Amino acid sequence: MARTRKIIEIDEKKCNGCGQCVSACAEGALELVNGKAKLVKDIYCDGLGACIGECPEGALKIIERDAVSFNEKAVEKRMESKILKAKKGKTPKTPKPGGTGETLPCGCPSSQVMDLKPAKGTHIYTPTQGVDSELSHWPIKLKLLPPEAPFLKGADLVLLADCAAAAYPNLHPNLLRGRAIVMACPKFDDLEGHINRLAAILEASHPKSLTVVIMEVPCCNGLLFAAEKAIELSGVKVPMKKMVISRDGKILDNV
Repeated sequence: MARTRKIIEIDEKKCNGCGQCVSACAEGALELVNGKAKLVKDIYCDGLGACIGECPEGALKIIERDAVSFNEKAVEKRMESKILKAKKGKTPKTPKPGGTGETLPCGCPSSQVMDLKPAKGTHIYTPTQGVDSELSHWPIKLKLLPPEAPFLKGADLVLLADCAAAAYPNLHPNLLRGRAIVMACPKFDDLEGHINRLAAILEASHPKSLTVVIMEVPCCNGLLFAAEKAIELSGVKVPMKKMVISRDGKILDNV
C-alpha cells in the first residue's frame, strides 16, 4: 500500500551515468539504463540516501512522496534473482566450425574467435607499420567474447574502457603484451549484461589477475563497479588492480 515516505529522486539532466550511486546502493534499487541512473522500483529504496554522497553531479536527492513501502524481503529476492540470472547466463553456446562463439543474426565475423599469437620462430613486424601489434586474440569486445575461449584460461586479464584504448599512447607494449583483453563502455553498453558475461569469464577461466583500465571521467567508474560485482557473482578470487588514464593519455592512478 502506498504512503507518503522518503524516497530517492534522480534528476536525469544532471546524471552523467557514472554508476557511483548504483554501487553505493546496497539494496540494488538503482540501475543504469541508457546511460542514466534509474530507480528500479519504489519497494527497493529504503529512503536513507546512502547513494547521494556518491553522486559527483548532485543529481540525487531525497524527497517525500506517495510510494509503496520499502520491502526488505523483495530486495533479498531481487538479489537472489540477479545471481541466478548471472549463473544461468554463464553457459556459452558451442562454437561452430569457423570459430564463431555465438550465433548472430548477421553471421558477423567480428565474433570469430582467433588466437593471434605468432608461431614460434616467426615475427609479425611489418616495415610499413614500424611497430608490432601486441594484440594476442580476437574478439576483444566483452559482449562477443565466449567465456571459455582458450586464451582466457589462467591469463592476466585486462578490462579496458573503450576510450582508454584511444587515449593511452603506450597501450600495446604496457597493457596488451602478454595479456588477454576485453573492452567495454560502462555508459552506453548494457552494464548488467557486462557483469554477467565477465562473471562467466572469471568462473570459466580463473584468470591470474584482473586489471581494470578506466578514464578519469566519472562515468567510467561503472566499469570498476562491473568488475567488482562480477568477482562477487563468480565467487572466484582474483587479484584486481585499477589504472586511471587522463584524457591526455597520462596514468593518474595505478593501484
